[in-house]
Amino acid sequence: MRFASLSVFLLVAFLSSFSIGPLKSSARLKELSPVSPGEIVVHTHYKLAYSEMHEQAIWVFYMLTPDFFNSSIYRTDDFRVDPLVKTGSAELEDYKGSGFDRGHLCPAADMKLDQASVSETFYMSNISPQDPIFHRQIWGNLEIQVREWAKTEDTIVVITGPIFRNNRGKIGKNQVTIPGYYYKVILDLTGKKKMIALVIKNSFERKAIEKCVVSVDSVETLTGIDFFAGLPNDVEKKLEGNSDLSLWSFASYYSKTNSDTSVSKMSGTKSTLKQCLGKAKSTNKRCRTMTDNANGYCNDHQKQASKKN
Repeated sequence: MRFASLSVFLLVAFLSSFSIGPLKSSARLKELSPVSPGEIVVHTHYKLAYSEMHEQAIWVFYMLTPDFFNSSIYRTDDFRVDPLVKTGSAELEDYKGSGFDRGHLCPAADMKLDQASVSETFYMSNISPQDPIFHRQIWGNLEIQVREWAKTEDTIVVITGPIFRNNRGKIGKNQVTIPGYYYKVILDLTGKKKMIALVIKNSFERKAIEKCVVSVDSVETLTGIDFFAGLPNDVEKKLEGNSDLSLWSFASYYSKTNSDTSVSKMSGTKSTLKQCLGKAKSTNKRCRTMTDNANGYCNDHQKQASKKN
């Protein structure tokens, strides 16, 4: 009991020392950063480990608070080569005609502090080839869920990336690997300290987000990444060994592919999420992404909203 109390004290003292701000100026955040192979690239509000073999990030790491996404700043869509990747990142041309979406690892919607922070998420080092339905449905809904957790918990650490197992081939002249799966690992820095991890197959799966929850330890086994190497060993072992669903709130964003509204499992009331009003360029049909944007268009189709206005 005495040992457990000491562990809690050390964790509180350790985490309370972190500052919220640009990653470049938050030296203590290095102690929470993942440890893995790959070239470390540090942008203003997120960092990543880049794999030259797969031409994408192995992981992307950032802190998220409501201040990062409570704004009306829209995405820039200025996809471009990352100048900080010494070996050279993937290019926009790699994705054209591939049939796969340019999926953000750190979402543009998580970085709406200003136009510059949004723009930084469009470096190709932060992009990974995702199945279109996966990208626009379950992955997009998981990104919304993560922002809801940031609202509830105030400050969370997000680590996300691909899992290179059962890969679906390669695309482009740079041979960008199409991952078989993706993961998110979340550490709550406020209140009762807790972690949760999720693994989702890079294909269309009509599955509730909570059905994708796994332990952080299992994601480390799948990826070979040590996610929170700087935590005290006993604390790391305790938090990473189990993802307790009862500690996290989940909302069911959609129950049917074409539903316009959804019902929250937690409250039993209608969600503000609606099907995007935009049209997908590939099919010329209505986009199936669910969005809570006031103008009714998802982040991918804000240009269509602007043209209509």
